[in-house]
Amino acid sequence: MEITKVEIRPMHSEGNLKAFCSVIFDGVFIVHSVKVIQGKEDLFVAMPSREVKNGEFRDTAHPIDNEFRLKLEQTVLEKYREVVGEEEVAVVVSSDIPTEDLVF
Repeated sequence: MEITKVEIRPMHSEGNLKAFCSVIFDGVFIVHSVKVIQGKEDLFVAMPSREVKNGEFRDTAHPIDNEFRLKLEQTVLEKYREVVGEEEVAVVVSSDIPTEDLVF
């Protein structure tokens, strides 16, 4: 499966949520609501999820192969950096910046 397009929608002033993304696979399948999030140390990619009865969030779509997961994360983050520019991506994490997981 090939990633044929990544669309990035940067979020401004949204805390740790840096962007929403849509990823197109093989030119025929799209996954919306992929997120770029600032973690404690680095950016990471979160797959779309929904809340289940016990209050936990479960991915609704996700790679089942770690190699493809890494490829997807690398591709999305490269596109994010291209769209927002390296200056905005160089985030300095300090104790006064919240880094807790967000509830969507």
